[in-house]
Amino acid sequence: MDGDWVPPKVNNPSHKGEWRAKQIENPSYQGVWVHPEIDNPDYKHDAEIYSFESGVVGFDLWQVKSGTIFDNIIVTDSLAEAKAFFDETTGKTIVGEKAAKEAADEEAKKKADEEAKKRAEEKKEKKEEEEEDYEEEEEEEEEDREKDEL
Repeated sequence: MDGDWVPPKVNNPSHKGEWRAKQIENPSYQGVWVHPEIDNPDYKHDAEIYSFESGVVGFDLWQVKSGTIFDNIIVTDSLAEAKAFFDETTGKTIVGEKAAKEAADEEAKKKADEEAKKRAEEKKEKKEEEEEDYEEEEEEEEEDREKDEL
């Protein structure tokens, strides 16, 4: 196009300002409606409603990456018990798991680099083939022009 749109500099004589919807008077308007608050006669306050004995805990887990493993889960209110559980389970395996993860990441990176290199070579070969085809077409056209001139 010709560039950014610029509004015209000549005033529009029929312009009457910003448009607004027409309003009509409502003589029975009583203001913004406020819902009535009615007491519930059956309500009884219970300060202990949240504390109860339960033998079940539910987890709602959402994972973004497939293959995630959840293990060594503990539900407790004791910090000492949680630390002891960590040392007994995850604390023993965390170093080995990190090393395995780093090795797997390195292997995946090497594989991705090889694939990228292979794609780049294929792209280069395809480009060279296209250039060769183009040169052949030009040579054929030049030969046709020479024949037409004779």
